[in-house]
Amino acid sequence: MEADPTYGFPLTLPLLFEEKKNGLGSSDKLEEVESNHHHDASTSTTSFFKTCFNGLNALSGVGILSVPYALASGGWLSLILFFTLALAAFYSGLLIKRCMDFDSNIRTYPDIGERAFGNKGRIIISVIMYTELYLVSAGFLILEGDNLSNLFPGVGLEFSGLAIDGKQCFVLIVALVILPSVWLDNLSLLSYLSASGVLASAIILGSILWTGAFDGIGFRQEGTLLNWSGIPTAVSLFAFCYCAHPVFPTLYSSMKEKHQFSNVLLLCFLLCTISYASMAVFGYLMFGSGVESQITLNLPTAKLSSRVAIYTTLVNPIAKYALMVTPIIDAVKNGCPCPINKRLLSLLIGTTLVISSVVVALSVPFFASLMSLVGAFLSVAASIILPCLCYLKISGVYRRFGFEVVVLVGIILMGVAVTVFGTYTSVLEIIGNLKM
Repeated sequence: MEADPTYGFPLTLPLLFEEKKNGLGSSDKLEEVESNHHHDASTSTTSFFKTCFNGLNALSGVGILSVPYALASGGWLSLILFFTLALAAFYSGLLIKRCMDFDSNIRTYPDIGERAFGNKGRIIISVIMYTELYLVSAGFLILEGDNLSNLFPGVGLEFSGLAIDGKQCFVLIVALVILPSVWLDNLSLLSYLSASGVLASAIILGSILWTGAFDGIGFRQEGTLLNWSGIPTAVSLFAFCYCAHPVFPTLYSSMKEKHQFSNVLLLCFLLCTISYASMAVFGYLMFGSGVESQITLNLPTAKLSSRVAIYTTLVNPIAKYALMVTPIIDAVKNGCPCPINKRLLSLLIGTTLVISSVVVALSVPFFASLMSLVGAFLSVAASIILPCLCYLKISGVYRRFGFEVVVLVGIILMGVAVTVFGTYTSVLEIIGNLKM
């Protein structure tokens, strides 16, 4: 079997679970939930090309919409930090491979945490991953509301004297559209739709470049060289683009020729970094400091190229939402000691997740600020800090001082700095927006 190509968002896990027919002991439930993500090593038959596609799909996501805003926040020199983060994320991906080579029983990212730090390590990594998935699912709803209200301005509802504006109205409508997909037992069809991250990113980038080159906008904005106050936001959003590390163990386990995995990572990071950097540069040249948190909000909706970009942006989250929350549903379901019908429990959990994510989307309707918080607080931890810490512990290199240890400590310190300053700035932005 090959790795399931369902990683349409750059911080997803392998998003389809295979239900076990045998019962689970209570002490093994969390481990079993995570282990369901991987394929047996004896069936590792995925080719180099297919693994590259899955890796590109893991790294390609809606983060591409916010990189122009990130560059506008930090200025042109913040591109140095972008490439530094890309390099650190690539290196930490290689560290995940090295951790797996130390122990053939490691198949998933939580397995690495357990091998390094015991059950606490598994729990910490699992909590970080599930929290990322939940907040990104809420971000999907914010994105949909923003873009639909941009396409159809002036829409609103009034219910029992309660006025609902356009963005809130569209968030509720999209949630109702998405809800039945969360109830499905078989998400195989949606998995193929969600495996469209690579194509969607290419279409969005191509459409926006066409808009700039041929629809009268041009690339004439000069921008700012450096904006110190915007650096934390910029770096947090840049980090959000490189959050596929929880997927890498599954991709590695699924490969037929595992020695080629380093080349897979190199190719995937190179292509995605070029894509993200191109979008950031051209978007900033098109709209300058006026670029929105999602560049699609700047596009002239009357132009065909703009509509192609916007509609592509709208379709993907709808297809991916159910796959994003399915790991959370299964983790809660398999960890629940209550003697409730599993099918009914799945419906209840899925519905609760949708309702709660709607509440988050309506309460904190600030896409860039929320994704910046996810990038700084969760993504940096999962993609940069934890791989380094786990490798230090599993390999034992911390016992001898050398160049490798200096590099690892430097990356960890950089990650901690991004987490502290990025989280602080994001929280302040959210609080400030809520007060307005």
